[in-house]
Amino acid sequence: MRVIPAIDLIGGKCVRLTQGDYQKKKIYNENPLEVARRFEAAGVSYLHLVDLDGARCGKIVNVEALEKIATHTKLKIDFGGGVKSGEDLRIAFEAGAQQVTAGSVAVDNPELVMEWIQKYGGERIILGADVIGNRIATHAWQKASGWELFDFLEVYLAKGIRYTICTDVSKDGMLEGPAIELYREILSRSSVNLIASGGV
Repeated sequence: MRVIPAIDLIGGKCVRLTQGDYQKKKIYNENPLEVARRFEAAGVSYLHLVDLDGARCGKIVNVEALEKIATHTKLKIDFGGGVKSGEDLRIAFEAGAQQVTAGSVAVDNPELVMEWIQKYGGERIILGADVIGNRIATHAWQKASGWELFDFLEVYLAKGIRYTICTDVSKDGMLEGPAIELYREILSRSSVNLIASGGV
């Protein structure tokens, strides 16, 4: 098991939301690079970086923070939030992301995500499979899609996805522990490499 700290960004600052609610935002540091350097100094090698502005508006916003962290640390960054087009994906990779999460776009435009998997490989595209109940959540967790979690995973595993990040939205930001039973079920029913998120 690998521990991956997360930095969520709004307006270039490190924040925490409660259950994805943008009205329940707490700023805990105004300097993402400083936080990333602290993680690195503690022995961490990987970082999950989330552009919450991008997730809400549908295009990458906090690319400057990604570039700074990628330039000034050796952290391997997986980046998500607002990646909806090939141009967004190119920007994220060129800014220094090692992996990029395809979240809402994997629901809204599966053909495009299949192209990304073919072009960049199943190792570099992480499938975002956040859930409200057992339905895939989209658009910064503001909507529950028609996709059931395990059907969604099955389709993308068949297309070459190797990694998925799954957050039980009801657990996120609550500091009450992760959705252990959900993660056990995912691992028992699929061969995916699971990044378990939320409530940790």
